[in-house]
Amino acid sequence: MTPPISDRPSLTSPSAPSGEGASDIDFGFARVPIAEKQGRVAEVFSSVAGSYDIMNDLMSGGVHRLWKGALMDWLAPRSGQKLVDLAGGTGDVALRFLRRGGGSAHIVDINEDMLNAGRKRRDLTSYADRLTWTVASAEDIPIDDNSVDRVTISFGLRNVTDRQAALAEAHRILKPGGRFCCLEFSHITTPALGKIYDLWSFQALPRIGRIVANDEAAYRYLVESIRTFPTQQELADMFSQAGFAQVRVRNLSSGIAAIHSGWKLD
Repeated sequence: MTPPISDRPSLTSPSAPSGEGASDIDFGFARVPIAEKQGRVAEVFSSVAGSYDIMNDLMSGGVHRLWKGALMDWLAPRSGQKLVDLAGGTGDVALRFLRRGGGSAHIVDINEDMLNAGRKRRDLTSYADRLTWTVASAEDIPIDDNSVDRVTISFGLRNVTDRQAALAEAHRILKPGGRFCCLEFSHITTPALGKIYDLWSFQALPRIGRIVANDEAAYRYLVESIRTFPTQQELADMFSQAGFAQVRVRNLSSGIAAIHSGWKLD
């Protein structure tokens, strides 16, 4: 049963892990043992892999395409650049990077079902020789230090168990002068939109998930995971803690989503 809006975590005060040495972590509004979160997230995305791209359009009214376009504007792909897209799933961000002139893309995701759905995409066929697919966690990336030009993660960081470890890994694999960008659902900056946004998120989206993906619970988790994700400033601070410099934040659609950017300088 959906909790009443007043009982949910505040949009501006997301819940967080219990602290140093904690044994549990957020999984939506629930708390689960840390060791279980990755497996639970994998189950969610295995369930929705076949309809994931369609659901993205339905969930955002197609606006996610504009957000990803803004991400590419910040990345400014160039010939010869190597991208690693973490939690890259069906390859949507990698495709945009290559279409914008990037050199090659390495898609990393813990969920093989999501990667398999991406491999079947016809619009990726012509780029097959410039794409690599790897099943791995963003917290332990099987890529050499100082070896890639750009790293991205889009709508995936909130599903990572140890987000700070994932940021540190992104920093590790980047070359000096490389850039990391995170596109993620965030916290709205226009309070008047709060009630409308809650109604859409908690009432409409799970029902759409039930109809299109036959999995209401998966989309309820995805909605809840947005509310428990760090605020824009909290995530910017995490970037700095991971060693990134010149950290910038760009809110999209009144903060429904946000892009965080940081550079590895040395």
